Amino acid sequence: MMMGDTNTNTSSVGALVPSVKEDMKAAFSESDNKRGDVGGVEVVDKDLLCPICMQIIKDAFLTACGHSFCYMCIVTHLNNKNDCPCCSHYLTHNQLFPNFLLNKLLKKTSARQIAKAASPVEHLRLALQQGCEVSVKELDSILSLLSEKKRKMEQEEAETNMQILLDFLQCLKKQKLDELNEVQTDLQYIKEDINSVERHRIELYRARERYSMKLLMLDDPMATKVWPSPIDKHNSGLISSARSAHGGTYSRNFQNKKVDVKSQGSSPGHQRKDAFSGSEPQNVLTQSGLAVARKRRVHTQFNDLQECYLQKRRQGAEQSPKPEERDVNAINREGYHAGLDDFQSVLTTFTRYSRLRVIAELRHGDLFQSANIVSSIEFDRDDELFATAGVSRRIKVFEFSTVVNEPADVHCPVVEMSTRSKLSCLSWNKYTKNHIASSDYEGIVTVWDVTTQQSVMEYEEHEKRAWSVDFSRTDPSMLVSGSDDCKVKVWCTKQEASVLNIDMKANICCVKYNPGSSIYVAVGSADHHIHYYDLRNASAPVHVFSGHRKAVSYVKFLSTRELASASTDSTLRLWDVNENCAVRTFKGHTNEKNFVGLTVNSEYIACGSETNEVFVYHKAISKPAARHRFGSSDVDDADDDAGSYFISAVCWKSDSPTMLAANSQGTIKVLVLAA
Repeated sequence: MMMGDTNTNTSSVGALVPSVKEDMKAAFSESDNKRGDVGGVEVVDKDLLCPICMQIIKDAFLTACGHSFCYMCIVTHLNNKNDCPCCSHYLTHNQLFPNFLLNKLLKKTSARQIAKAASPVEHLRLALQQGCEVSVKELDSILSLLSEKKRKMEQEEAETNMQILLDFLQCLKKQKLDELNEVQTDLQYIKEDINSVERHRIELYRARERYSMKLLMLDDPMATKVWPSPIDKHNSGLISSARSAHGGTYSRNFQNKKVDVKSQGSSPGHQRKDAFSGSEPQNVLTQSGLAVARKRRVHTQFNDLQECYLQKRRQGAEQSPKPEERDVNAINREGYHAGLDDFQSVLTTFTRYSRLRVIAELRHGDLFQSANIVSSIEFDRDDELFATAGVSRRIKVFEFSTVVNEPADVHCPVVEMSTRSKLSCLSWNKYTKNHIASSDYEGIVTVWDVTTQQSVMEYEEHEKRAWSVDFSRTDPSMLVSGSDDCKVKVWCTKQEASVLNIDMKANICCVKYNPGSSIYVAVGSADHHIHYYDLRNASAPVHVFSGHRKAVSYVKFLSTRELASASTDSTLRLWDVNENCAVRTFKGHTNEKNFVGLTVNSEYIACGSETNEVFVYHKAISKPAARHRFGSSDVDDADDDAGSYFISAVCWKSDSPTMLAANSQGTIKVLVLAA
């Protein structure tokens, strides 16, 4: 053990010894103990072992006291102690001598061992090399035997190759048959759905014809006489008889009526008809243009829509609803499958919109304050008011209708409340309309009364910056917060101290109550995971959702089972908290370091981007459905840092296509999804 400590060179050389041993083991793999098969050989083998390394002596040297060692072994030993390892007699380097006789015996022994382990072919090769006499007949016999052996080996190798090829082809056949069965099943679904849609389309066409006829009848009562309904067609024979009986009188009267109808061009009824006739082509053109645009969007996202359709159709086939649970409309449409109904809803909502249109804009920043980043923007319970907060240390409450309906360069907030620290998050109480909670950079969670503009409760238990706060929808007295101190705290507005504390290992970036329960909370963490807790047993999460590659900055619930998350890995993800699985990943925006906002409704997910853009995704499609850039007009031309602006907060107006978006410059826009 000391050799490696004293001399680096000797240790490196000494390390070769066991490696040589391993090589010899590999060469003589038939048996490690064959040397003892013949009597007397085992004793000789022991005499050939070095007393230091206990391996076959290599480069034997003899000591003055008559003991033999490996040269490197004894030299290394003498570098530490001046005695013989066997008899302890005094010994120096000058008393070492080469053992030529032992080296010769070692070479012969090694040659015998190699010959003993050699194959018959090797023996034959050695014999021929040494000039052994072999007759031609013996050589022919040997060649014939070798040729037969070669043919047998080639046959076995060919059979093995064929078996491998056959196994591969069978696996490929099975895979393709499975794919074919899947394609055939999908094709059957598609055929059934085409028939169902065609039938429903004919029904809609017939209904439209009936409505058109009714409108025509209401607009021009005379039309009932000129164009009889199909029900009255059987009376056409009587009409012909009447024409014959009256002779030309009927014809003249009818012509006079036509002239009278034409002369009514200035009448109000005819004006309505002209107005209808004039606007209908324009309306048809508009509808046609919209239809073309929607079809174009379908082809653009065809692969994602195809995947969505097949997924919903297969799931629908596996989970056929009970007759009493089927939708009424689905019952009326014979053969209209539930999966197709779900996909039609996705297709309709996805193709309906392609862009975001600005309908209002306001500035959040103050004239004398350069820090204008809006960290949070939220609608109140009734979507009548919205509040903003950020690094300006102010909570500003605006009236939505005023912002939209009264254009102005500067909109004054209806309420403004000052805070001691920069604000990170807001959350309106969904039961008490005038209550709103905030979290700030000092770790303080505050509940405000917007009416009195005073704080109702202040919680100061967090030791570091609090990033997120959220009111429970089902229990309005409860709220939850998360902080850089790696703690999640649950509060009650009726108590001054926290009612529950969850210690985690990484910084907390976001928290959110499940909208259907006050006991389930989703927590986004800097450890790249989402921890889903049942507050009744908060010692460990119910499930940990993994998939993001960086910190999880936001979590939002679309429904009681659908959870969306945002991360600084430039992705959004959709999760099923009931099945504990990932549903979809959304890509398109850029988010690597900033909080850029996340908002959801029942169908759409929206977020900001570090490219100063707002992105909108449909929950069933991975690519963006619409986007809007806060353009150059929003940025001062003299500002050299204009390219560094990013979207900092977004919020949907409930389930409407309207949303609020704010950027780091303090610009707030009211956006609406448009075709």
